[in-house]
Amino acid sequence: MAIKDALLPEFDHEMAQLRVALERCEKAHFGFKPHEKSWTLGQLAKHLANVPMWAQMTMTTDELDFATFPAPKYEEPASTAVILEEFDGNVKAARAELEKAADEAMMRTWTGRTGEQIHFAMPKAAILRTFVMNHMIHHRGQLTVYLRLTGAKVPALYGPSADEGNM
Repeated sequence: MAIKDALLPEFDHEMAQLRVALERCEKAHFGFKPHEKSWTLGQLAKHLANVPMWAQMTMTTDELDFATFPAPKYEEPASTAVILEEFDGNVKAARAELEKAADEAMMRTWTGRTGEQIHFAMPKAAILRTFVMNHMIHHRGQLTVYLRLTGAKVPALYGPSADEGNM
């Protein structure tokens, strides 16, 4: 089995679950933040809409130098629809890169660095699991807490939630 054939079902599942969570983000709560050091709900949703783009970047480049990559400044999105449109486009582009990825490309090293300091260097398949999907799952978990705190219904992601299902 090709590496992409093992990763694509997981990618599709996790992106579908993320989309459900993003759909629950209401414009009225975009300014909510649970702590002064936290992002707002809108900024977190915008970040999550961009994470799938990292899969495309992983497959089309061999490294990211954080010293030359501008830190994103996530402004409050205009609407939930805008977030979903950006997310859908990023998922589509990322999936297209993953679909055409040969095992050789998946095993090529991808490096995250700041100048000369290397933070990590792993096969692209591992980057897709850690830097992209696991990172996204981490922030999606944060988003579900934001949803709970703002009174939105928390989606059932890996089984029932208190809002959807028998708990």
